[in-house]
Amino acid sequence: MTGRSKRGLQATALLLTLSAFFVFGFLSGRIGRHTDESVLDEAASRISAGAAGSVDREALERAAIQGMLGSLDDKYASYYGEVQYAEFQRALEGRYTGIGVWLARVGGSVQVTSVLPSSPAGAAGVLAGDEIVSLDDVPVAATPVSQVISTMRGDEGTQLRIGLRRAGVETKVAVRRAALQDKDVVVDKPARDVVRIQVAAFTQGVGREVRAAVEKANADRVPGIILDLRGNAGGFLHEGVETASAFLAAGPVVSYRGRGVPEERYSVVSAGDAQTTLVVLVDGGTASAAEVVAGALQDRSRAVIVGARTYGKGSVQQPIRLADGTAIELTVARYYTPSGRSVDGTGIRPDIEVAPDAQRDVALDRGVAVLNGFLADAKTPRG
Repeated sequence: MTGRSKRGLQATALLLTLSAFFVFGFLSGRIGRHTDESVLDEAASRISAGAAGSVDREALERAAIQGMLGSLDDKYASYYGEVQYAEFQRALEGRYTGIGVWLARVGGSVQVTSVLPSSPAGAAGVLAGDEIVSLDDVPVAATPVSQVISTMRGDEGTQLRIGLRRAGVETKVAVRRAALQDKDVVVDKPARDVVRIQVAAFTQGVGREVRAAVEKANADRVPGIILDLRGNAGGFLHEGVETASAFLAAGPVVSYRGRGVPEERYSVVSAGDAQTTLVVLVDGGTASAAEVVAGALQDRSRAVIVGARTYGKGSVQQPIRLADGTAIELTVARYYTPSGRSVDGTGIRPDIEVAPDAQRDVALDRGVAVLNGFLADAKTPRG
């Protein structure tokens, strides 16, 4: 080995050591110091002055934040750059440019939790439960979920190659990014005497739309409603509470328990339709606020739950804006159904189960059959 190569390896080792110390300094603050300068500031200054190559101070700070979040036992913790955070906010409002998937870190992999119907991802055959292996041939296993999402966004019409793993088999699909304006509430009539209200995500205003759809069904004297929450990865908790309220007269919907703060309880915001026969469809892509709705209606004996076990995300994330316009997102609380159940890691077990790999129409047909059975029983004369 040449002297130059040896010195290069030593410099690299020094940089890696200082980087690790930098993250530790961010975590430990002023431990062991008696000056006004934090360990973080000292480490950053020494790295900037001593590294062989030029150093971007902002990049060091971002790496430190990622290191802190990575040290948490929180698979949903994320760091958003200023542009990423703006995209995140637009997605919650139901408008963005991308491919139409929701993601979460599961174990050591990035997994698709749901796919927007009629999206580029849906058209390419991407399914909830698929593991994202690479984007444009760049592995993403060690990449923060927020960065994976940011990479999926981009200019309308540009192509993205996605490496997927499904049931242990890897494949690649090509999709073109599109401007997506989610229609998160869709109403149709899959059968006579049945209205289906499909809710794709709990973005802003969805609860109000669901209530309006229920009121119209009542005005049309429709005897049965299907609330379709399959593939719904969640969104705003208050929109989930509003949606559950559309089917309840009063009483509890969900409780919210954070660290070091009193428990918060959310009840029906205003009386809804507590009479019309109701079936709720769920699957492995039903998560978070969607599980709040399904859990509340199941615990309150308001609906029959049909489908596959839900995803099991019983936690609430809160974005925290930082001074430079970036943001961190942390799990700040766990939620519990009216009976006190936590669905975190376990999900909601349906009253009537449908195989997770069954065709999409199977659960819908089962739901219609359940409704028709209840309606026929209600019409049967009693002696």
